[in-house]
Amino acid sequence: MTHGTLAPEGPSFSTSSTLDETGLALALAPALTPEGVDSSPSFFHGFLTQPKVYAQCLLVLAEVTRTRYFVPPQMAAAAAMRDPVFTAHGDRLRAEVFSACNSVSARLDLGADGLDGGEIGYGTTNVDLGDHLQQMLSGIHHNELLHLDVGSQHVNVSTLERTESERKVVMPTRWVRAFGNVAEIHRGFSGVLDLDGRGARRLLMALPQAKVDTVWVQASTRGVNVSARPVPGAVRIPGPVRLQPLRRLLSLLTGVQIYQDAGSGAGVVMECRLPGAAITLALSEEPSRGFSGEGSLLSAMASEDVIDDADLLATQLGFSSRISPDLLALDTGLERVRVDQALASLAASGKVGWDIAEQAYYHRELPHDPEQVARDNPRLVGARRLVDARAVHWSEDRLTADVRSGARSYQVIPDKGTCSCTWYLRTRGSRGPCKHLLAAALSTETREEV
Repeated sequence: MTHGTLAPEGPSFSTSSTLDETGLALALAPALTPEGVDSSPSFFHGFLTQPKVYAQCLLVLAEVTRTRYFVPPQMAAAAAMRDPVFTAHGDRLRAEVFSACNSVSARLDLGADGLDGGEIGYGTTNVDLGDHLQQMLSGIHHNELLHLDVGSQHVNVSTLERTESERKVVMPTRWVRAFGNVAEIHRGFSGVLDLDGRGARRLLMALPQAKVDTVWVQASTRGVNVSARPVPGAVRIPGPVRLQPLRRLLSLLTGVQIYQDAGSGAGVVMECRLPGAAITLALSEEPSRGFSGEGSLLSAMASEDVIDDADLLATQLGFSSRISPDLLALDTGLERVRVDQALASLAASGKVGWDIAEQAYYHRELPHDPEQVARDNPRLVGARRLVDARAVHWSEDRLTADVRSGARSYQVIPDKGTCSCTWYLRTRGSRGPCKHLLAAALSTETREEV
């Protein structure tokens, strides 16, 4: 059963992207190259200037995506997916994965300076990093020629002796949910620690290789200190064992930038700078918390116009590696706040990601399916039902609301983001608002009718 394809007003596909119970199969969108319509495009066809860097980065992605850093009680470790999502933006290539437990996201950025002898195209697909390809990549040296061909149906990696071809495969639907939450969570992050290559190597070598709940990292005169106890001004790294795949890059690092929400200290992002490339690992607040289960986008999607606005914006993205909300507002005539809400909706369906280093959205081509977004966000569906049932009753001063849900009423204080329901009392808003808070937010658009 197909749940969704690209909106009719978007670019046509040589084959349809489909979303069903088995996963998400991605097709490459034509018609977006500088030369015009290309019904069977290739993302890139040429050589890599830093073959060992690219090979080791792909192995980092493969290690992340096959690893489960947390297994819930009474649950056997399921087989891991190994399906990087490749996107070509005309000026760079990106490859993205999640760990098997969904608590780690990883992204490889390969810029034009890392590529030689080919033009970067436009499009998105996903491929499996199979065992044979990984074996081949592990033997790549600095001075070895490495040819890369990324197209709508395959990725070829060739040396003078061997060629390995990986065909397009499906992608877990939970990755789509995780893409959206990662984008929204990391929008609030800023740089908190910047290390040169030497400091970066010392940091990765000092991180515990055994499972430790948390460490704190702080710059020092000798480079960096790693402590098992909280230190004022230090960066909290939860579940640091999740950064172990980066040890593959020790001899290649030129620097590391660490990002975090300075207020909460929850989660962390580490961007590793490399010759001709960058690889970014993001850790959720705890290994037991997968990105797909966060509700970070719910508030932004609580608008009556957001679906129509998202459909409009989807036609304007053009595989941009750096989306400007201000330009989108100018081109579409939408107010900036509606553009931000629509981008949140597009993020929820995986169509836009967040580049934390550039502090900007970027486009990846996945089907935008509002119905699937609704299925993935049942609290939002429940909130809309409460509004339709006129279950939100405001106080005279409009500062609080009683929301009738089932046989009970819950008091909501929107300005404080609090509710008297069990969900809020358990999570304190750390996993997004409850359906009662969302209902209150939705009803503010039509308070006179409620």
